Amino acid sequence: MRRCAIALLGQRARRRWLHLIVGGALFMPFWMVGSVIVGALLDAGGLFTGSLAVQFGAYAVGLPLVAVAALFPLARPMSVAAARALCGIPADGLADGPARGREEKARTAGWFTLHLAAGALISGATLALPPFAVSVLALPFSPALRESEVGRLWGLDRPWWSWAAIPAGILMLIALAAVAAATGALLARQAPRLLGPSPADRLAAAERRAAEAESRNRLARELHDSVGHALSAVTLQAGAARRVLDGGDGADLEFVREALTAIEETTRRTVGELDWVLGLLRRDEDAGEGPGPGPGLDALEALVRGAGPKVALTVSGDLAPVPEALSREAYRIVQEGLTNAARHAGGEPVAVRLDARTEELEITMENPLPARPPVARPNGGRGLRGVTERARLLGGTAEAGPADGVWRLAVRIPR
Repeated sequence: MRRCAIALLGQRARRRWLHLIVGGALFMPFWMVGSVIVGALLDAGGLFTGSLAVQFGAYAVGLPLVAVAALFPLARPMSVAAARALCGIPADGLADGPARGREEKARTAGWFTLHLAAGALISGATLALPPFAVSVLALPFSPALRESEVGRLWGLDRPWWSWAAIPAGILMLIALAAVAAATGALLARQAPRLLGPSPADRLAAAERRAAEAESRNRLARELHDSVGHALSAVTLQAGAARRVLDGGDGADLEFVREALTAIEETTRRTVGELDWVLGLLRRDEDAGEGPGPGPGLDALEALVRGAGPKVALTVSGDLAPVPEALSREAYRIVQEGLTNAARHAGGEPVAVRLDARTEELEITMENPLPARPPVARPNGGRGLRGVTERARLLGGTAEAGPADGVWRLAVRIPR
């Protein structure tokens, strides 16, 4: 375990070092512009002059140019991608897309400047220090090096002092690695502050998650109500037909024919509903229009007919003026009510009443409680919760429960 942790830290440090070198590479154009400006002001001559004044002057001139360049829209997406890939920052800790607003642009400019400024220094040290450290390490073994500028700089007038170059060279390399690791860690700590999402970004992300959750819940309700109802209805009709056929020669073939017809109508209708639900899933992938409207109250009679002969439908008022969205949700509510009645009170008569004479659409469903209580489902039912969610989304209410030997579902939704 300890070896794995050490290996992980080493890998992270190397990637952050690479991130700094990328920053140094990005700083090169700004440094060249600064070299031209400072060289002209100091009359220093060529672009790559060895004067430290010109080098650090170009560095100082390049940093404001970096801050200005960070205002371009591409700066934050590029910085975020590099930080995620090389600094080990969690994906949700950084913002996506270009910076919007003065505060976000200022934070992006701060990060871009910090990254390139630190990267330029670490990149320069990475290029210059290892060759110098290797030269120092080789001093005791190379007469040519001892007579060179490096040897004179090291002070080899004392022969024993040349052997001190070996630990000194090793310490130089260790110091470079330590400074690079510390600088990379500093950038990693500052990345969420400077590239992280703003309060507006967090609010937008929360709204997107809520919309996605609502979309998933809606699809779950649609699948549960359409496919679940069809399976329950087909199971009951098939079971009833089998029991009649088991009666022998005196079987009521007309009843069996009606049951098979109901199964056929239910499966045909459910195939269309399933295709509609799958169309909702594909809506984000297709460039065209989404699926058409789902089934509404105009398909209610076919739904009740497929549920069996013991379901009675009573409609009061005109359902034609009912809004389309309310019509679809009312259809699903009745569908789920029939599914629950079939599962928990199979064989009992069910009364379905719709009242559209007032400003509210009232849906009432009643069925006698069975003599034997139904067996509880392993994971519990989701139907009544779906009915309640549908009613609340439209500003209505839903109540369900036993009373005087009857199970009653009452839903009221404003029109």
